[in-house]
Amino acid sequence: MSEFPSDIILHNDHKIVFVVLDGLGGLPLSKDGKTEMETARTPNLDKLAAENICGCFDPLLPGITPGSGPAHLTLFGYDALKMPIGRGLLAALGIGFDVSPRDVCIRVNFCTLDANGQITDRRAGRISSEENQRLLKIVRQKLEPPKGVELFLETVSEHRALMVLRSDQLDDNVADTDPQALNVPPLPAKTHTGQSSKTTEIVNGLVKQIREILSGVDSPANFMLLRGFAKMRPIPSFEEKWGCKAGAVAGYPMYRGLARLVGMELVAGPTEPKKLAAAAAKHLPDFDFLFVHFKYTDKTGEDGDFQAKVAQIEAFDAAVPAFVALKASALVITADHSTPAKMAVHSWHPVPVLIASELARPDDVKSFSERAMVHGGLGRQLMRNLMPLVLAHAGRLTKFGA
Repeated sequence: MSEFPSDIILHNDHKIVFVVLDGLGGLPLSKDGKTEMETARTPNLDKLAAENICGCFDPLLPGITPGSGPAHLTLFGYDALKMPIGRGLLAALGIGFDVSPRDVCIRVNFCTLDANGQITDRRAGRISSEENQRLLKIVRQKLEPPKGVELFLETVSEHRALMVLRSDQLDDNVADTDPQALNVPPLPAKTHTGQSSKTTEIVNGLVKQIREILSGVDSPANFMLLRGFAKMRPIPSFEEKWGCKAGAVAGYPMYRGLARLVGMELVAGPTEPKKLAAAAAKHLPDFDFLFVHFKYTDKTGEDGDFQAKVAQIEAFDAAVPAFVALKASALVITADHSTPAKMAVHSWHPVPVLIASELARPDDVKSFSERAMVHGGLGRQLMRNLMPLVLAHAGRLTKFGA
């Protein structure tokens, strides 16, 4: 998309509710089967799709599997391919950590290693947040960072944690130590070109200490995988970019961090669909644009649990009438990426997009499913085109040119 003509943005009282069902897109378990969306009973979503306009959008580019960070940035209308943002920064912002320009933020996953140093569980059985806090307390007491480097370790949730290294001497050119595979050892810290640097030497020294410390602790979480090394870099706020005062209803720290990154105000943190709708109803009067995040379609997909993902889609469907009752000028229901239970990871498959609006031109879609929506009036296109379409359907754009 060319540079957007910001002078056509209208500043009015038209509201947008933007609901993201994380990892919604799926795959059939067999060639003649149905996807999770097709299997789920979704009368409310089907009705909404039949009365409005739909499509299937590629999150970044066709065939490219996105992480949650770039996928959400693209949803919000940013060119994520030109602004890579590490997950560590999003984790820090999500828990309210006061990030300084001297910080390198790192997302931590507690994991399980066997006696041979091979990864047997990348999430350590999804340990509790309380166990996470206990282990970090032990590590903090024994870990010795090098002189001139401050180190912070904070719990995020369950197996997720945050490590922050603070120094004038560090950079974020460090590749993940998580190989994203089982029955292999963790990777040593290296630059993205495979070289060593002062930062990677410091990280590898800390990781060696962590392994020794956790080896003597009674817990399935006996090591840490490091991901998403990132420093803070300024980007335009959502309001500067799209002329909308924006709020966020999101419970998981990662997505709260994404919202903070683009200047959205965090207003609530429920996770269940009906509570999300209630929070949206409470806070919509204060904003032009309200981002609402639903996590469990992604979580069940990553667990490889097809039926559990179906159940989460059905649970969200039951809350749809409450979202419709908000009477927003545009109600968007979409996803950041696909997480098919068949694959148990993010995938490159396009995601469904539904825009409900009095200005929508109804198409021939009759059900809320990938197979139907790829033939919708919005067609198949890149997700970076979504925000202008949303603004147009909300009546927040005027004519371009004479």
